[in-house]
Amino acid sequence: MRQIRALRVAAVAAGIALMATGCGATGKSSTGPESSGAAAGPITGLQIMVPNTPGGGYDTTARAAAKVLDDEKISNNTEVFNLAGAGGTVGLARVVNEKGNGDLTMLMGLGVVGASYTNKSESKLTETTPLARLIEEPGAIMVSKDSPYKTIDDLVAAWKADPASISVGGGSSPGGPDHLLPMQLAGAVGIDATKVNFVSYDGGGDLLPAILGNKLGFAASGAGEYLQQIESGEVRVLATSGEERLEGVDAPTLKESNIDLVFTNWRGIVAPPGISDEDKASLIAALEKMHATEGWKEALKTHSWTDAFITGDEFETFLTEQDKRVADVLTKLGLA
Repeated sequence: MRQIRALRVAAVAAGIALMATGCGATGKSSTGPESSGAAAGPITGLQIMVPNTPGGGYDTTARAAAKVLDDEKISNNTEVFNLAGAGGTVGLARVVNEKGNGDLTMLMGLGVVGASYTNKSESKLTETTPLARLIEEPGAIMVSKDSPYKTIDDLVAAWKADPASISVGGGSSPGGPDHLLPMQLAGAVGIDATKVNFVSYDGGGDLLPAILGNKLGFAASGAGEYLQQIESGEVRVLATSGEERLEGVDAPTLKESNIDLVFTNWRGIVAPPGISDEDKASLIAALEKMHATEGWKEALKTHSWTDAFITGDEFETFLTEQDKRVADVLTKLGLA
């Protein structure tokens, strides 16, 4: 098992004894009361699990973070791996079951919150150790270049005429952002949300072929996952759901289109329950260092992400509030 080794400068001269304590546990140096887990040197053995398929938003965010961590020598050889299934709850169960493992983290977001309810998961995000919220981004209403819908008004008119006939694709399970956005959009334009024909895909990597193949009436997801296809013209964005227009995307906001809705998604990173205070401090310190780098600022710009960085207790409070809000929405829809 790879281990995170928080190497303290003050301990180097005296020598450091690292002890691996079994699967999922992290051996740490101890140099007395000054030891805080905020390492002077890079951490090693860090794993970031992505709970859906390659190519989606979680995957893109995890790999961007891992690259900055390694490039800036905050971490060495950060491993990103995918464990897809059940809207992210297969990965969530793995994290919850790895109690005390300070080497393992999971990239997650609003989608996993909702999936934990709609998939009746025994594991909940509130059981994990919250580390940091990283980014947020607006949603986008997208169609293929061959779609008959040229504007958001075209789409809404057809959707209102026969809601069930237009399939809506999203790269998350019911309860995730790609599901919540079209449900709230339906309500905003006067469509009964229970009539929406929602088709769930396990991440943006699975959703993209359906968009390109014109197999959906429209898709709702974060534009950042599809910038290459948007720039090439293969994907047409009809509207975005933020307060302001999305830089680099030639499309109005929903509010500009006289639809009273603002919606944003977020992503963050958590660790298993029961990790040591030292491991938690070390991981949060690494993410704080990453957040301060020019490399991370460039990643935000490249992917059209909005900086939404918070850590520790503040993120834990946010996560608890999000859990309750999503549970309430899904209960009203009869999905939780």
